[in-house]
Amino acid sequence: MTTALGGASPRIRRGQRTALCLITLAGMLNFIDRSALAVANPLIRHDLGLSVGQMGLLLSAFLWAYALCQLPSGLLVDQWGPRRLLGGSILVWSAIQALGGLASGLWGFIGARIALGLAEAPLFPGMVRIVRDWYAPHERGLPSGIGFSANKIGPALAPLLLTPLMLTCGWRWTFALTGAAGAMLALIWYRFYREPGGLRLTADETAYLSGGEDEPDSRRATLADWCELLRHRTTRGMVLGMFGEVYMGWLYQTWLPAYLEIERHMSIPKTGWVAGIPFAFGVAGAIGSGWLADRLSALGLSPVNSCRLSIVSGMVAMAGFTVVAALTPSTMVAVAAISVALLFNGVSGAMVCTLASVVAPHRCAGSLHGIQNCGGFVGGSLAPVVTGFIVQGGGGFAPALLFSACLGLVCALSYVFLVQDRPMEAAAFARVPGENVARV
Repeated sequence: MTTALGGASPRIRRGQRTALCLITLAGMLNFIDRSALAVANPLIRHDLGLSVGQMGLLLSAFLWAYALCQLPSGLLVDQWGPRRLLGGSILVWSAIQALGGLASGLWGFIGARIALGLAEAPLFPGMVRIVRDWYAPHERGLPSGIGFSANKIGPALAPLLLTPLMLTCGWRWTFALTGAAGAMLALIWYRFYREPGGLRLTADETAYLSGGEDEPDSRRATLADWCELLRHRTTRGMVLGMFGEVYMGWLYQTWLPAYLEIERHMSIPKTGWVAGIPFAFGVAGAIGSGWLADRLSALGLSPVNSCRLSIVSGMVAMAGFTVVAALTPSTMVAVAAISVALLFNGVSGAMVCTLASVVAPHRCAGSLHGIQNCGGFVGGSLAPVVTGFIVQGGGGFAPALLFSACLGLVCALSYVFLVQDRPMEAAAFARVPGENVARV
């Protein structure tokens, strides 16, 4: 029997809380692992004798592998389910993170980061699928925002946790210990995470999870469904838009500690706590945007349009405050501007995840997010290397920040002109081979 609280039964609510807690915890640890290289940047450069340009290549190695693996990982999440795929992913990436501490040169470290990118690829397509599986369409904004906030909580905590660990034990032991923490999380995931498909759902529970709409069928996503997604103009708009959104975010994700040390002349201990401040603002932006999207939907704005509005507003605002950070001579103003920029990056990033869950047919949510993530992290992979070579060329960080802002503004337009204001037609994904069905 369902309750009046959003139409969900008590056991569905329990499943939602467990799923959201576990995927957020996995995302936090995931981004702490990714951030370890940025936090240890100066010590690794000194220890391995790397130039700033070479460090940019090392920082981008993870992202190239991560971007390319978004395509198959989204489809695999839809086929195998989040429990099996994400549990295995957490265990494998944790082992690779620990082995990264054994790297003795540039190319060995690049190989470890490529392997880490391959292993971590299923995480966010899995998160989108979990939100799609456990929440009704009008309630997906807030859980998406909470889940996405992990990619700001992790970088916010990383300098605070890893800097003293790195200064005490060395960067190699830092990698080993974060890997061990991930192995423990993999065991917890397998023990507690369940999928709604494994429950004997009542008719009311099924109606709640589908939002009262009939799903085309319960089949798993296929390669044909994946190809159908690529034919949609909305998919192409989401890929282009996320290219700029992730580029702007990953410039800070990979270079913020070094920016504070090189451009603003901060010491490593001071950078350890100052670098976490902007990412804390990103947490507020991600959770706040999720809450706002659900309220806009409750007031009558469609879930698709509430996401589009938040994404475009967030990207434009982030670009504006990045320009302020690039041009101000004041370190305090720069940190404040970057903090507000990352707040709006949290807004746009969380709604990018939500958009995939409300646009795609049910069984294709992970696949669509994987496709858009591929485009996004191609942009993300360019951010550290382009920034590294601009800085090494003598231009400093200001030109790199201005380029990022311009790129973000251009890519934001794709959500206005390419992404359509309604979900994809489910009938196009349910047709039999050879049947001609009009596409969105």
